[in-house]
Amino acid sequence: MKMNYAVLGTNDMDAAKGFYDRLFAGHDLNRITPTDRMTYWLGEGFAFAIALPFDGQPATVGNGTMIGFCVGSAAEVDSLYDRALTLGGTSEGAPGQRGPKYSAYLRDVDGNKLCLSD
Repeated sequence: MKMNYAVLGTNDMDAAKGFYDRLFAGHDLNRITPTDRMTYWLGEGFAFAIALPFDGQPATVGNGTMIGFCVGSAAEVDSLYDRALTLGGTSEGAPGQRGPKYSAYLRDVDGNKLCLSD
């Protein structure tokens, strides 16, 4: 079994697109915007989206919800973590070895929790 895709809610589509466009820069992903409420970044074995909630209510962060991105190396974890902070993300745990993985934790511009790991 493989995960099909992950979607995080946003209250500001333009700010979220700007954050993820710059965070994912250089990672061979295509941005697709099929509707005004949803934007995808697609690549080989990768499908991630942000969306304005379908029910019209404000997007909120899920308590205990986190999306993990395997970025390939400790150096890339460090680079993307630093990039995310300069783009308005906030730290939830600086890069470091955690068990078998080198990981970093942060929140995007909407407060959604992300993990970057090697």
